[in-house]
Amino acid sequence: MSIDENVARVRERIATAARRVGRDPGSVTLMAVSKTVNRERIRQASAAGIRIFGENRVQEFEQKFPDPDSRRDTEWHLIGHLQTNKARKALEIFDAVDSVDSLRLAEKLDHAAASCAKKLPVLIEINVGGEESKSGVPLDSPQLEDLLRGVGRLKHLQVRGLMAVPPFAENPEATRLYFRLLRDLRDSIAQRKLPGIQMDVLSIGMSHDFEVAIEEGSTCVRVGTAIFGERPKP
Repeated sequence: MSIDENVARVRERIATAARRVGRDPGSVTLMAVSKTVNRERIRQASAAGIRIFGENRVQEFEQKFPDPDSRRDTEWHLIGHLQTNKARKALEIFDAVDSVDSLRLAEKLDHAAASCAKKLPVLIEINVGGEESKSGVPLDSPQLEDLLRGVGRLKHLQVRGLMAVPPFAENPEATRLYFRLLRDLRDSIAQRKLPGIQMDVLSIGMSHDFEVAIEEGSTCVRVGTAIFGERPKP
């Protein structure tokens, strides 16, 4: 199937999943994950109506779109792990960073944003499955509490919600528990009404499990393979 057909099919699946639990399909944002995808295929996705894209690496994205004018009319989010020494470059080329996993990184981004009078939207990434191979703040950890308490004083960051990549399972139902854990965490943080922190965004669900994520409250699904097809093996 072509990319525009894939996008249409994904949107149909999003709408069906949302309606199944009484949600408005318009409450779910579709982000196309374009890591390793070339500019022509990204252009095709944009022509099919995609306006929000997610990239995993600062260097890859910068090489793909070196000219700022070439990435206008679309919104670009960094969804991969960000090293603190690349915070300024990420701030310069991305519209949002969805993978903040430490207070130190948040402070680096805030400093970079302050230097260019920018307000940067961010999500806090949670390691919801406790996997050592994945980044993110562990659930119920002192690091998470430090981040929540510290980020409120950072005037150039706009904390909008949470993001997570749960442990992979062939059966999407196996990820439901992790999606619920993250939703419950989001709700508990929202109830605290911490200064400088909003919890409007719950970014969970990828190509193989986004329908379950929507049923559990996802407001943003990050879809790559179902739009662009299988990526070549490294």
